[in-house]
Amino acid sequence: MKSTQSATLDFVPQKDIVYNKLLPYADKLDEESNDILSKIKGNLGRAVQLRELWPGVLFWTRKLSTYMRLYGRKFSKEDHVLFIKLLYELVTIPKLEISMMQGLARLLINLLKKRELLSREDLELPWRPLYELHDRILFSKTEHLGLNWFPNSVESVLKTLVKSCRPYFSESATQEMLDEWRPLLCPFDVTMQRAISYFELFLPTTLPPELHHKGFKLWFEEFISLWMSVQNLPSWELHLVNLFARLANDNIGYIDWDPYIPKIFTRILRSLNLPVGTSQMMVPRYITNAYDISHVVLWVSSLLGGPSKQAQAQLSGLFNSITSFFHPSNHGRWLMKLMKLLQRLPASVVRRLHRERYRKPTWLTPIPDTHKLTEEDITAFVESMMQPVLLAMFSKTGSLDAAQALQNLALMRPELVIPPVLEKTYPALETLTEPHQLTATLSCMIGVARSLVSGGQHFPEGPTHMLPLLMRALPGVDPNDFSKCMITFQFIATFVTLVPLVDCSSALHDRTDLTEVERELCSASAEFEDFVLQFMDRCFALIDSSTLEQTREETETEKMTHLESLVELGLSSTFSTILTQCSLDIFKVALEKVFNFATTNIFETRVSGRMVADMCRATAKCHPAESLKMFVPHCCNAINQIAVNEEVLNEEELDKELLWNLQLLSEVSRVDGDKILPYRSDLVQILQLTLHLKCKQGYTLACNLLHHVLRSTALIYPTEYCSVPGGFHQPISDYLPIKDWGRPGDLWNLDIRWHVPSTEEISFAFYLLDLILQPELQRLQRFAQGDQDMSRDDVLQSLTIIQHCLLGRCQVDRTVKLSSIFLSAILFQIISDLLHFKGSHKHEFDSRWKSFNLVKKSMENRLHGRKQHIRALLIDRVMLQHELRKLTVEGCQYRSIHQELMRDLLRLSTSTYSQVRSKAQNVLFTALGTYNFCCRDLIPHVLEFLNPDNSSVTQQQFKGALYCLLGNHNGVCLANLHDWECIALTWPAIVRSGLSSAMSLEKPSIVRLFDDLADKIHRQYETIGIDFSIPDECCAVAKQLMIAEKPVPAEPVPSEEEEEDGSKKKDLKNSESVEKYKQLIADLLDSLGNRNLPWKFEHIAIGFLSLLLRDDHQLPPPAVTFFVKSLNHDSLYVRKVAISAVAGIMKQIKRQHKKVPVSPSELYKIKEPSGIVAGDRPDNQWLQYNSSNLPRTQQDWDHCVFVEKTHWGYYCWPRKLLMYAPLEEQPKQNLTREEMTEREQIIFDHFSDPVFINQFIEFLSLEDRKGKDKFSPRRFCLFKGLFRNFSDAFLPLMRPHMERLVADSHESKQRCVAEIISGLIRGCKHWSYSKVENLWQLLCPLLHTALSNITIETYADWGTCIATACESRDPRKLHWLFEMLMESPVNGEGGSFVDACRLYVLQGGLAQQEWRVPELLHRLLQYLEPKLTQVYKNVRERIGSVLTYIFMIDVSLPYTQPTTSPRISDFIERILVQLKPLTEGDEEIQNHVVEENEVGEQDERTQAIKLLKTVLKWLIASAGRSFSTAVPEQLRLLPLLFKIAPVENDDSYDELKRDAKTCLSLMSQELLYSEQIPMVLSALQEIAGSSSWHARYTVLTYLQIMVFYNLFTFMSDRKLVTDVRSLVIRLLEDEQLEVREMAATTLSGFLQCNFLSMDAPMQAHFEALCKTRLPKKRKRELGSTVDTIPSADLVRRHAGVLGLSACILSSPYDVPTWMPQLLMDLSAHLNDTQPIEMTVKKTLSNFRRTHHDNWQQHKQQFTDDQLLVLTDLLVSPCYYA
Repeated sequence: MKSTQSATLDFVPQKDIVYNKLLPYADKLDEESNDILSKIKGNLGRAVQLRELWPGVLFWTRKLSTYMRLYGRKFSKEDHVLFIKLLYELVTIPKLEISMMQGLARLLINLLKKRELLSREDLELPWRPLYELHDRILFSKTEHLGLNWFPNSVESVLKTLVKSCRPYFSESATQEMLDEWRPLLCPFDVTMQRAISYFELFLPTTLPPELHHKGFKLWFEEFISLWMSVQNLPSWELHLVNLFARLANDNIGYIDWDPYIPKIFTRILRSLNLPVGTSQMMVPRYITNAYDISHVVLWVSSLLGGPSKQAQAQLSGLFNSITSFFHPSNHGRWLMKLMKLLQRLPASVVRRLHRERYRKPTWLTPIPDTHKLTEEDITAFVESMMQPVLLAMFSKTGSLDAAQALQNLALMRPELVIPPVLEKTYPALETLTEPHQLTATLSCMIGVARSLVSGGQHFPEGPTHMLPLLMRALPGVDPNDFSKCMITFQFIATFVTLVPLVDCSSALHDRTDLTEVERELCSASAEFEDFVLQFMDRCFALIDSSTLEQTREETETEKMTHLESLVELGLSSTFSTILTQCSLDIFKVALEKVFNFATTNIFETRVSGRMVADMCRATAKCHPAESLKMFVPHCCNAINQIAVNEEVLNEEELDKELLWNLQLLSEVSRVDGDKILPYRSDLVQILQLTLHLKCKQGYTLACNLLHHVLRSTALIYPTEYCSVPGGFHQPISDYLPIKDWGRPGDLWNLDIRWHVPSTEEISFAFYLLDLILQPELQRLQRFAQGDQDMSRDDVLQSLTIIQHCLLGRCQVDRTVKLSSIFLSAILFQIISDLLHFKGSHKHEFDSRWKSFNLVKKSMENRLHGRKQHIRALLIDRVMLQHELRKLTVEGCQYRSIHQELMRDLLRLSTSTYSQVRSKAQNVLFTALGTYNFCCRDLIPHVLEFLNPDNSSVTQQQFKGALYCLLGNHNGVCLANLHDWECIALTWPAIVRSGLSSAMSLEKPSIVRLFDDLADKIHRQYETIGIDFSIPDECCAVAKQLMIAEKPVPAEPVPSEEEEEDGSKKKDLKNSESVEKYKQLIADLLDSLGNRNLPWKFEHIAIGFLSLLLRDDHQLPPPAVTFFVKSLNHDSLYVRKVAISAVAGIMKQIKRQHKKVPVSPSELYKIKEPSGIVAGDRPDNQWLQYNSSNLPRTQQDWDHCVFVEKTHWGYYCWPRKLLMYAPLEEQPKQNLTREEMTEREQIIFDHFSDPVFINQFIEFLSLEDRKGKDKFSPRRFCLFKGLFRNFSDAFLPLMRPHMERLVADSHESKQRCVAEIISGLIRGCKHWSYSKVENLWQLLCPLLHTALSNITIETYADWGTCIATACESRDPRKLHWLFEMLMESPVNGEGGSFVDACRLYVLQGGLAQQEWRVPELLHRLLQYLEPKLTQVYKNVRERIGSVLTYIFMIDVSLPYTQPTTSPRISDFIERILVQLKPLTEGDEEIQNHVVEENEVGEQDERTQAIKLLKTVLKWLIASAGRSFSTAVPEQLRLLPLLFKIAPVENDDSYDELKRDAKTCLSLMSQELLYSEQIPMVLSALQEIAGSSSWHARYTVLTYLQIMVFYNLFTFMSDRKLVTDVRSLVIRLLEDEQLEVREMAATTLSGFLQCNFLSMDAPMQAHFEALCKTRLPKKRKRELGSTVDTIPSADLVRRHAGVLGLSACILSSPYDVPTWMPQLLMDLSAHLNDTQPIEMTVKKTLSNFRRTHHDNWQQHKQQFTDDQLLVLTDLLVSPCYYA
């Protein structure tokens, strides 16, 4: 096939679309595609060299993407590489407009999509330009100031682009990336997230094995140990997981994951957030930051296989432990995740198998044989998944996930998967009471249909199930249950598509070479005919019950309801599938039956009639000749007989019979054109008779007939969709259909039968048009000129006829002139068809494309791939390709007739009737989307209606025009085209329309329209480019493209003069853009100057202006003046916009500060460490805050090197650190007014004016919404800009205001001064030392006042203020601030609240400084330690939170030095000493309540209790925040917590006990490492021996959660498992009843998640315990006290019973083999003394509750005797005996 092709093409295409070769005109396509390709190459190359980005490059890149949709990648490899290089250069042009960048990026992604086509040798792309693009857009420095507007989709486009380019990065890229981003890895800083997400996105993982040392080996150890050491799921951990998943998938077999596997699976299990144990406290962070399931699945499926088989063992463990969560009775927010896991994992394994076994080898590294999945691996995998999948079939979220999982599992192991599904399906088909069971099982059967029918050597008995299933599914066609009906149709259609319905029973006598199964199938196939007939009976019953009269009395709605139309679709498609697959004998029987049903009854034409007609159409489609012979003469006769008498033609309500026959005829005529020709005279006669009926319903049906006849004669389409080419009509002796069950279509011999119109058919079509269309057009023309009168109905009728002629035959001469306009929906249809109709509608095409993909998904075979679909699907796909070509090739030239039609549409869109307007607008929007440049053509005409000078405009026209500007939700929005010309017209026009006479703000609909318009423009606006230049690198690539051979572009390479001319034009265009930009702003300002403009339009105009701020062009001075003046506008909205705008303007006029690269090691003459060492090292010590050498003089200040960003130097140093040059080289500060630019002068003048400032501050300190206001970042940016650009020029004016505001305790006043102060501190970054010193002398007293006046409303604002001020600043620059804040924060002045607030503010500042202030942290800790015994709760909580931040820096990460900041271990040592009085005593610890008047020291014990309360607050606060948990330290507090924590869930407990409980719950969820677990266990064992039963009880609840959350770490060590087990069994024999019962619950949980297994020794142990003899009851003397302590024997006996009961309750959904015996053992104890009797009763009732649903199946596990005993036990005794 390849060889024949390259003769015409003279190149080998990369990968073209195979379906094109199957089209009937395939031989012409090569020339066509060559022609288009050479044009694209030539013109694209020329456009780039002539520097014409718009429209040239844009137009031709669009053409290229259309070319790829039609022909695939049909170009040579050289061209492919050149296209990619050219687009890569274009996408990375720095100043490129965003919307263009996105379009080009999407095309580039498409070119790179199939990475197997180009290897690394063919193509290498640099990574840095992409990184710069990414950084510039996603981490834009100016976006938050409103200087850049990016679309929402830009992030995903960029990510996909990087993914597509990743395989082609150079081999040195990995090292370069590590050098670039390693310095950002500071775990306390936001840059960590940024760096890790860059690593995840950019690091290449597909390098060949010989380059691995330059690839992942450079970073793997470092990153995996980082991942292992992080315990609390920070948000960047997800990116690491995604990176590892990708690495594992790309390098299966080259990395040894075994040491990490238990840890990986433990973390996956934790990330599912399953609810476990008795107390349900979740760490909040786990809920938000869980892993992405799709990456988890990829990782797991890549770990399977290989020599060690460890991953499969862990995976089985994972599914065993979570199986019970899949049971339909469980529900929660975690369920979606589990279902996703279930659905995606099999798909991922199938994809891997396909890659190992079936995929053509490509340049990508193959998987080594040692690590390929073996047959045993697959079996083990399928077995481990079966149980959860079978449970999930009936899940509350629906059975779709399970069905997809089963589909993929059945591809691998049908013999394991299908039988259990069948076992569930047969009973479900029998039962009538549980329809949900039926829908669930049927949808799962549909998934496995293909594996079932094709059988194969592993599952040969599969096909024998097919007929019984089909026969039993028939009752599902049930008019009363819609969903059951639909799933049954789908089920039948799916199976029938796969199997030819041919009776092969005669083969039993003729053939001798059949296997056993084949003989069985042959004899079964005799039932096919029966099946078809029964199915038809069912359908007829369905139709009878859904006639219009039955479902609703003649109401207005004569259309079908939505449900009915779905049933109709299901019915007709299933029936036509059945007929397509029938043998001729069965077909004839069916035809006879349908014909009789259709002709003996008369149906109404709306609902049931449509269904019957559909069935008839199906017969006609399959075998046209036989069917037409019966239907056409019958219908024609019937119609002629009725229409003999004249008056019928003029009746309004026609005879039912006539209508029905007409409908039948119109549907039957939708068949192969040449089969209709014999009946043409009959059909023409009927048409002439019926087209001019009076009744609307009648002539519509006649028009349908016309339309169908025209279509079937004039279009190209396939005529049959059998599952085997050539149908099933050979004799059985030559051809046995059974062999074709489930056979895929063969793409290379599809052998499609096409219908291509013959000359005879075409002449017939023209004859019809002359006969029918001509007279109608003449009638209308006469009417339009006023020569002939017609009633509205007649006009409607003529138009309907014309429309159907057009629909049927799209090559008509399209010059229909329609000048007069009336109310009729048909007109729009006609105009719309003239504009868009190419033989099929776009929206129909889209929905067919969608449904094709759905069917393909439900039946595809992902394992073998290679397009092994069913033949019918493949034919469908070829047909879609044909329609796609028609839609895209013949369209889109914008001609003058289109222009006229668009004007007419606009006229209709602004007509008086609202319905006409809305219909016309819809057609208009579709048209705008179809033709490229027509929008500009139309805009002036639309704006004409908004012009205030145009007084003849009516309100309806005004509204219509607004709607036209607004556009529909997904189409073009005329008001917002990305083009200066259009915006410069529309925006001012919208604002000016406020003066129009037709505009009235009283009408809510008009007000809403303007709101929507403004809102849509704000939402969709993206910054429009001003600079359209193309760099020279692009031109070089374009030149190569133009001289590339095969096909050679026809266009000549541009000469130098042309190139120069091009770049002149480009410069001209750039300057024009700037002019238009300025003009637009001038126009808007001009409108704003008009006094009569209503306020709404003023707001709209100001909103538009605010969109026009840019970062590459300063705002014109008049606009600057306008915005600065607006800061004091009366309207709040305007002030808000102005504040943001002025902040942006400050950024625009900021003067650049010079930076110089510095090498850190030369600065301080300290050598950098070799290798990776992070944390506090000698070479970054100079960065840290050191009170002994702070810059306190001018000289020190100048010599000090300030590093502003907090992350530099923590992990490692960058190669070159950019630092600010010394003060002399920076721009001059304190300019005089003469030295300023015009824009600076405007701002300077206003802010130097005391009146202006008074007013401004007055407005800022007003309250906006009471209690809702927060610190405003926009105002902060404004002040920061003011003080940065003008240094301290305005400080003298501001000072009195600040002093006044600080003293006022009102919330809004305090907030205002906080915003000013934070702006001041951040703005003084480049001030000289003297100015800074003066500033602090002013600020320190102010802050002091503020902090002592702090209130509940303002403390958050001050916290934000200080945190914002300290963000990204060198701490040594702010030493005044820190020293002031550290001066005794907790001094009791102003009460406990002020203390807590001061701590909060201090914490905000220190937290921003992270690891650079260890000295301050030590000082703070020293200061706080004696104060830990605080009385007040709010201070305690705040101290707890502060402690978290103090110890935050003490992390145990890999390669990290021990920190110089405070450490947890030393702190806990000191604490434990103080807590001694509590740990030693045995008495209960009571909360200490303070007496107000207590003076003097309290005793140690009370002090210790107060200290403990604070420590608990700290432990709780740090559970979710720190990266790693200090397990050894926490263990030392455990015994104490166990002692306090209460057992019952009672909220009346005091704070101390509740906190202890919370703390334990959080600690039990921590991630433990294998070396820490023995320590924890020994601590627990020790506590389990304590005297308090509360402590022993709590040990069990702690254990449950701890084991589940660290399941695989525990299971990887046998000794740990035995330790846990012996601990639980020991507590089963506890003397306290509650502890025993809890132990039983714990044991049953461990058994259920397969942590412990039910083995013989355990069973024997419990049985032995049960047999403990109880002492005889003695008769008591009446006076003696009752003996309350249970005897030891009773305890042991109870323990045995509890053990048995735990085992029984551990499998709630099935009956394992050991279960019956245990139940018998239990039942023997039913009459023991309490508490044993109670336990037995509870167990039995629970057993009954959980096994009741599937008791029929469970019964089989018991012998008859056991069943007898059981029935006795489970049935309540009768009280009436």
